[in-house]
Amino acid sequence: MYSIDNKEYPCCTTVTMRFIGGKWKAVILYYLVDGAKRYNELRKLIPTITERTLSLQLKQLEEDKIINRKVYTEKPPLMVEYTLTDFGKTLLPVLNEIAKWGESAVVTSEKVEVV
Repeated sequence: MYSIDNKEYPCCTTVTMRFIGGKWKAVILYYLVDGAKRYNELRKLIPTITERTLSLQLKQLEEDKIINRKVYTEKPPLMVEYTLTDFGKTLLPVLNEIAKWGESAVVTSEKVEVV
């Protein structure tokens, strides 16, 4: 049994899903693999995510030390960039395998339609 923020998790898989589970976290991380992204860049890359959800997911990933949030205040307008932390980069093999599986599923699953 494992505990994170006073919540118990029965196995390592549930610990992993605590960090990257849900509909959007892995997608956000996938786009950060290539390097720093600004909030609006992520919004354009993930057009079906709501602003509120993106903000909440980014905040959770930052609190979990998976991403860094850097605010540039030298000159207006204010700019914020998100990058993977060293801890976040340890997820790269997992994210790559998730993406690879998705590419395979698009071809083999009868449920997937290309639009």
